[in-house]
Amino acid sequence: MKFIRYQYGSDRPRYGWIYQDRVGPVEGDPFNEYRRLEVDIPLSDVALLAPVLPGKIICVGRNYVEHAREHEAPVPEWPMLFLKPPSSVIGPNDAIHLPPQSEQVEHEVELAVVIGKTARWIQPEDAYLHIFGYTVGNDVTARDLQRRDGQWTRSKGFDTFCPLGPWIETDLDASDVLLSCRVNGELRQMSSTREMVFTVQQLVAFVSSIMTLVPGDVILTGTPAGVGPMDEGDSVECTAEGIGTLTNRIAHR
Repeated sequence: MKFIRYQYGSDRPRYGWIYQDRVGPVEGDPFNEYRRLEVDIPLSDVALLAPVLPGKIICVGRNYVEHAREHEAPVPEWPMLFLKPPSSVIGPNDAIHLPPQSEQVEHEVELAVVIGKTARWIQPEDAYLHIFGYTVGNDVTARDLQRRDGQWTRSKGFDTFCPLGPWIETDLDASDVLLSCRVNGELRQMSSTREMVFTVQQLVAFVSSIMTLVPGDVILTGTPAGVGPMDEGDSVECTAEGIGTLTNRIAHR
């Protein structure tokens, strides 16, 4: 099932669900108790928003061997974690703003895990019990600042540096999802989640051994090789097979 956050006309933003290119409102909170109402709005008539407003965004670095190699970095022995602030989240068709501090902003398509139940000290085999669904993420990175700083908070944390969307898919086998990224139609990245160093189950279990995961939290599971620069006016399309395509444009602040 596909869950969205959307705005219809001048109505307030709300959660909804999709069935055959039509949208129905969700009464309540899909992470708790909710009721699906009749699908009565064409999907083309609503503005899609970021499908979740996470309390925290946990990211995984170098989780694809070829991505580590393209940066001449070692493959981690355990998941390499960092955080992006909730203020970095934007939704489909929103603009990614190029900050004046950076001259090299790059795309990173990723499978994003959306937590559905509180998780702490769980085992990998129980991870799926705590996952609500999956969406597409773009871990936008100021690469020059990442190299300069040595740690990644500034380079990953600018406003608009975490596009999410277009919706949350609850019915997905995350073990073999084809990810791709195109800039102005040119293919830049393509790989499957089967190439990840650490699986979704392992990542959820590992993160839960450090911090409590709560409904709505997002884990970005790493990006495959092929990351590259984005310039003003570009259109970047991040696609996950079985979910959909997240499209954003690039603009100066």
